[in-house]
Amino acid sequence: MKLPRDISGKRLAKALQKFGYEIEHQTGSHIRLKTLVNGLHHISIPNHRSIKVGLLNGILKEIARHQELTRDEVIEKLAL
Repeated sequence: MKLPRDISGKRLAKALQKFGYEIEHQTGSHIRLKTLVNGLHHISIPNHRSIKVGLLNGILKEIARHQELTRDEVIEKLAL
């Protein structure tokens, strides 16, 4: 599945609420999220206007690994 080219950090953080992620805090331009679904998991995402495709792919793979899903299933559920 093709990744979006224009997703912002804020939009991604909001979309990740579907997986139980909540904003823990923000330091500088990075938002730290955590979830207790499937155990404690933290992830940091940049609060940029547009997240680069490689970084977005890495973030989605990490979330997929923690949620025990494929990257495509994560993208589909997030409706990016």
